[in-house]
Amino acid sequence: MFERFQEFFQNLTSDNSKKGFAPDDPRIAVAALCMQVMEADGQVKDSETKRLRKLLKDQYGLDRKQLDALMAAGQEAESDAVDYYRFTSDLKRHLNTEQRLELIGVLWDIVYADGERSEMEDDAIWRIAELLGVSARERIQKRQEAARRVTDAEVIQDDAD
Repeated sequence: MFERFQEFFQNLTSDNSKKGFAPDDPRIAVAALCMQVMEADGQVKDSETKRLRKLLKDQYGLDRKQLDALMAAGQEAESDAVDYYRFTSDLKRHLNTEQRLELIGVLWDIVYADGERSEMEDDAIWRIAELLGVSARERIQKRQEAARRVTDAEVIQDDAD
């Protein structure tokens, strides 16, 4: 699973510096969309935040200071945004079809980080997927894959106990 994310984020950032985050840096758009999905159900759980931080840290190769800067930039951008279009339009220019589909998978993984999926989170991802040009079939497929990963992880954890 993390290999898939690693390839996605490496492709996304191949031309970007790890030191700073320009306002149009696609990493900020990714972080902001993830935050919007996390907040969609009205509560951001520690498990979701930890999942996002780990994902961003591992995939972008950021140290703690850089990660904090990206999280802050993503939060600021998310707070200033009135809708998803600002971020999806940037990402649509930077990502190919496969990468957009992978981003939807990333969003679903963040939704399932707390073990729950809400109607509001579904709606947020549906809107984001539509703006990115990801079909309903592909969006649902990514949701099912994320749900399976959670189930598989729970089974492995139960076996370890």
